[in-house]
Amino acid sequence: MTTRVEPLARGVWGVVATPFTDAGEIDEASLGRLVQFYESVGAAGLTVLGVFGEAAALTAAERMQVLGVVAANSRLPIVAGVTSLSTAPAIAEIENAQAASGDRLRAVMVQANSGSADRVIEHLRRINDATGAAIVLQDYPKSSGVTISTDNLVAVVEASPFVSAVKAEAPPTAAAIARITARVDVSVFGGLGGQGLLDELAAGSAGAMTGFSYPEALVGCVSAWLAGDEDAARAELLPYLPLINFEQQPGIALALRKELFRRRGLFATGIVRAPAASFPAELDAIATDHLAQLDGSEVR
Repeated sequence: MTTRVEPLARGVWGVVATPFTDAGEIDEASLGRLVQFYESVGAAGLTVLGVFGEAAALTAAERMQVLGVVAANSRLPIVAGVTSLSTAPAIAEIENAQAASGDRLRAVMVQANSGSADRVIEHLRRINDATGAAIVLQDYPKSSGVTISTDNLVAVVEASPFVSAVKAEAPPTAAAIARITARVDVSVFGGLGGQGLLDELAAGSAGAMTGFSYPEALVGCVSAWLAGDEDAARAELLPYLPLINFEQQPGIALALRKELFRRRGLFATGIVRAPAASFPAELDAIATDHLAQLDGSEVR
């Protein structure tokens, strides 16, 4: 029987947003500040080129540039997102990520590309055979357009010993996490900006693999929970829940997060690339009030 790869480390894996300059190019200085900040607040690792990293809006060269900047500015392990749902281009993306990240690359995040367990198993097997990469299996139907049942997802993981983690982002996430962790020995993470974090932890999650403009709140919550102090975990997160809900508004969540990073001094601009929607000016005062409730916006 083939031995399963080591589960991905528990904790908070920060999903890294990709900052742009006013000219629309990769803002390497802002990207460096962000990943250094994630490291300073105790993140377990970095998830780069995910949906909120706007990977689909980047060229292949820009994706490698982003990974190179992240690797150069932080010592944290990296999970690289894979955009393609087809096997051959996914393999090409992973080979580029391996070249750009070197031994810092802990795993690649691959989306379930079919509702059929057999098809996903074959897709992942071919990827692993070609690249040798450990895989984080992402179930995010809002992004992929693919719906897979939890039972089929479990079947994929059971048949794929190179899967080190699952990112469960198909609501109800806590129910899915409980069912997955009861059957397979992999790390299971929630996402979705931390909206369901406390319930996901109670269901057995290994932490969070997501982004939020105050990642230190997620780290504080998850660290306390994993240390066995559930009351402290709730106390860490509760003051931030209004901002988490504000930031996760459908259609503008990416723009909100990038604008909040700008206001905290991490990003120079809040620019997003089409087709993502820009920050609505009508929410300016509301964003200001949310930050004021948290005793200021700038990173200290």
